[in-house]
Amino acid sequence: MTGQQETAEAQPEVSPGASRPDRPDHGGWVWGDEGAAVPPDAPLYALLAVAVRSMGAFWAHAAQGTGISPAGLGILRVLVARDGLKSSEVAARGWSTPGTVTSVVDTLVREGYVQRRRDDEDRRVVRLFVTEAGRRKCGEALAQVAPRLSSCLAFVDPADEPVIRKFLVDTITTFGDLVREERK
Repeated sequence: MTGQQETAEAQPEVSPGASRPDRPDHGGWVWGDEGAAVPPDAPLYALLAVAVRSMGAFWAHAAQGTGISPAGLGILRVLVARDGLKSSEVAARGWSTPGTVTSVVDTLVREGYVQRRRDDEDRRVVRLFVTEAGRRKCGEALAQVAPRLSSCLAFVDPADEPVIRKFLVDTITTFGDLVREERK
């Protein structure tokens, strides 16, 4: 018997969702396993990662039918809030790569939602600006998507909301700082 076979045979058979000493990060639980129970001792980072991914997947489904991709809508939201950013600045705010932003912006430009303009002070710099059509499209899409997203959180007890809100704001702040530090 090879070392690999011995290791494989030595692993105890574990039902989905059961705790495994060899997998302390999530106890064998994987998002998407039909009928798998979330382990009560699952670490917060694992729970948060799954929550973020599942919300992102729902966001993508909710954005379908708006006439704009979820990535395009995300970029429009950033530019509506901070018009005139460089692609790298949009990427940093949207936790995306500059290459992804460039590709999505190419589509937004073709659709008439975004314009690229040279910076007045440094002609080498290209800035992104939302057109009026882009502002309308962003508003229409968000009007369609926001109620679906809000209704998904109806399970939250209003008494729990301040604690959840604080946790999320602290998480956003902490991870935003960590990402900025990593990019230096």
